[in-house]
Amino acid sequence: MKKSTKTGVIAALLDEYQYAINDLINCIRDIADEQLLVIADPETKNKDCVSIQSVLTHIVFCGKNYITMIDIDKGNTESIWPRRVKFDTVKEYISVLKALNDYTVSFLDKLNNREMAQFDPSKKIKTSWGQLYDYEQLMEHAIVHVYRHRRQIQSFKKLSQIKNSK
Repeated sequence: MKKSTKTGVIAALLDEYQYAINDLINCIRDIADEQLLVIADPETKNKDCVSIQSVLTHIVFCGKNYITMIDIDKGNTESIWPRRVKFDTVKEYISVLKALNDYTVSFLDKLNNREMAQFDPSKKIKTSWGQLYDYEQLMEHAIVHVYRHRRQIQSFKKLSQIKNSK
């Protein structure tokens, strides 16, 4: 995976993002492809949280979405919102997660540390879910987002083991 040439806050955020992505990759590496589609939470109304495939698709979509939010905020009106793309194999998800890390590094390497934190609420990004974030906070959210869903996938794996042992 690509490493940043930055120092300071951008380097710290990118290091932690890469750790989160690597932890997720290590979590999914041993999942059989057919397990991606298994409905792990039939009770949820959240379409992004019913199976390991839906969770991984959501993680990749959101990772690209966070960068698009920053890009548009910086004035790039040509920036294209990502689409949700489902994959059928763990190998494909591992590849796209590595590519997401590299995409994030390439994008943030173009920024400078001074523009990461904004204390004036009018200079923050209003997300689709209504919160205000500066670039640093949005990337901190991106890191924790990966970890939260990694935990969810770990619990889906445990449920699957319980079901398989019966």
